[in-house]
Amino acid sequence: MGVISHTWTWRDEVLTFLPERALWREQGRQLMVSDLHLGKAEVFQAHGIPLPSDGDQGTLNALLDLCDRYRPELLIILGDLIHGRLGLTQGLRDILRSLGELTRCPIHLIGGNHDRSSVIEGLRQHPSCRLGDLWLSHEPESPACPEPLLNVCGHVHPVASISQGCDRLRVPCFAYAADQQHLLIPAFGELTGGHHCDQRYKKWLVADNAVIPWLEPIPKTPRRRVAK
Repeated sequence: MGVISHTWTWRDEVLTFLPERALWREQGRQLMVSDLHLGKAEVFQAHGIPLPSDGDQGTLNALLDLCDRYRPELLIILGDLIHGRLGLTQGLRDILRSLGELTRCPIHLIGGNHDRSSVIEGLRQHPSCRLGDLWLSHEPESPACPEPLLNVCGHVHPVASISQGCDRLRVPCFAYAADQQHLLIPAFGELTGGHHCDQRYKKWLVADNAVIPWLEPIPKTPRRRVAK
């Protein structure tokens, strides 16, 4: 089975949900990812929790593969590129300093809550901004302009819960809240958890190299017995 993406349209914006947990905007050839949380294992190790240090390599290799395949004109990182200052080892600093050369495209980093207390050499942190009819931010927020825009953001690490009998599974997803015009994209990093998105979100599951539209079943309301 090959890789199966899903194309979704919001007004004049055509966006492609990629099973690599990334977003592609063909109109401007922009590739968007969020929540890599590089250096997370080292942050936990500094607090005595022995996580393996190979998560960054898997995350970075996946990012470089994506950039090699799509050849974006701009890579947009929607925050939380790193997990914290304690994880900024010299090796990670060297990689981040040369990230533009490795991806072979310019990088626009929107500062996330995990990034803001750190100086990332070679990568300036930008505030939320507009791109076409999109408002790009790290955390979900309302656009800073009067026009109606779609807020594309990360931070939440959206997942959907699937159950079949006694079996339960949590999988990453793209999630859209029509009432607030938020599109949440899944966390790109390997060492990340997830937040369950409830039924007010329309969801697209990411599983088995595919993006699958998901219609979550409505829970049955228990019937009340009428006294006779």
